[in-house]
Order: sequence, then structure tokens, then C-alpha cells
Amino acid sequence: MRVWKTCLPLLAALLLLAGCATGIERGSALLRAQYAWSAAIRWGDFEGAANLLDPKLRAAHPVSDLEFARYKQVQISEYRDLGAEVHDDTARREVLIGVVNRNTLVERQVRYTETWRYDPAAKTWWVTSGLPDLWPQ
Repeated sequence: MRVWKTCLPLLAALLLLAGCATGIERGSALLRAQYAWSAAIRWGDFEGAANLLDPKLRAAHPVSDLEFARYKQVQISEYRDLGAEVHDDTARREVLIGVVNRNTLVERQVRYTETWRYDPAAKTWWVTSGLPDLWPQ
């Protein structure tokens, strides 16, 4: 009986730590995915960024060659995180993107809201908001 009194709290603590490790791993995966996404956007690699889009979104709304050609007309000058919130399987991040038109050299800023979904089967986060709309009306 004495062994159970000693082992039960240790077992409970071990289970709690295992749950925290899963949360930490998921959080680390989100940070890695967001870093890869922002790096792709910053360097104008929109085709690479498209690989981080949710596969369901890619299948439903594939990015056309014309859209990729349109992204080549701009240079990204800034990508600044304005704030984020994370829930269990979803995340949201507000960013400010500096956009320079390569033809006119005019710079402007666009605010973009990233939304993310965690895929437990693939153990990765996917962007569900699509590529940023750099030409808002």
C-alpha cells in the first residue's frame, strides 16, 4: 500500500509531463512552420509558400501560373508580426507586409491575417488563409 502512495503521485506527474511535451512539440512545430512561411514570403518565394498551404485548400483552389506571375511583379520589403493567438488545433497571426511594385518602385503596406490548422496525422501546421492578397481593393 505504501508503494502505491508513493508511486501514484509520480505516475500522475509523469502523465502530466507527457501531455505538456505534446503541447510543447506542437508549439515548436507551429513556430517552425511560421518561420518557414514568413521566410518564403520575405524572399518572394511564393511557390515555396504555396507548399505550406493546407492540402485541402490547394486541391480546392490551386494557385495558377498567372497568380504566381503577378507575385513576381512585387518585392517584399517588410514582414512584421503584429500579434498572434494559439488554440489547441488552430492559430491566428496578424502581420504587416511591406510591398514594393517592381515597375513603379512605389512601396505600400498590406495587413494580412494568417490562419493555421494543426494536422495530427502529418504532425504539422498548414496555412488555411491562402497566400496573402497583396492587391486589396
